[in-house]
Amino acid sequence: YVKAMVGGVDFTKSQFNRAIQARRQPGSAFKPIIYAAALDKKFTPSSVIIDTPYISPIGEQDKLWKPKNYTEKFFGPTLFRTGLIQSRNIITVKILEKIGTAYAIEYARQLGIESNLDKDLSLALGSSGLSLLELTRAYSVFAGGGRLVNPIFISKVVDRNGRVLEENQPSLSEAISPETAFMMTDLLKAVVEEGTGWRAKALKRPEAGKTGTTNDLRDAWFIGYSPTLIAGVWVGYDDRSPMGKGETGSRAACPIWLSFM
Repeated sequence: YVKAMVGGVDFTKSQFNRAIQARRQPGSAFKPIIYAAALDKKFTPSSVIIDTPYISPIGEQDKLWKPKNYTEKFFGPTLFRTGLIQSRNIITVKILEKIGTAYAIEYARQLGIESNLDKDLSLALGSSGLSLLELTRAYSVFAGGGRLVNPIFISKVVDRNGRVLEENQPSLSEAISPETAFMMTDLLKAVVEEGTGWRAKALKRPEAGKTGTTNDLRDAWFIGYSPTLIAGVWVGYDDRSPMGKGETGSRAACPIWLSFM
């Protein structure tokens, strides 16, 4: 059941609902989908991936692509777990290369992602535009023990005589295994406790989540959940202009999430 939704700053100025209609790059907020897919390909939280400079052809012109970590440093042998907690870009790209983009895209579909997804390694860094509702729903699979739900906006419609005209019940389907969902929740709890989602600790309750930031600080995200409630936040400008120095998912989006929760 959807508890609340904000689609913009002022409905009288714009009726465009950014929570559902906008498609924005999720950046690192997409990484948990890649990591979950990898867990089902025999990776474990203790798998080791080498964080070193990486060059790959990408796109139709096969231009050389040189992804970097946010800190522009490389850290050598790195645990799978640490790659997600510290949101390491190179680690995620190498994981996607190992499991394959076609498999990762199919896995995202299982989690309810319906938007077009790039069929190259930039997918690992959230290059494909998604709606906030889509991504929040995908995370709800981790929160819900592996089950995919259809969001319910209207529980029921009753006429003046108390006759029920319409009633909507939750629809659940198995998307991933409960074991994978449990491991992802454990990893996303660690993102809050030890990594980029540290601001969410101020809630002083059990929570799991992930930040997302795109190039030039055009989009900031935080998707997170407690045992009873999941919420997603996107922050940015409609014209995709940069928000300014330091306006990452941790700084721009997580405090909004924290205030709501």
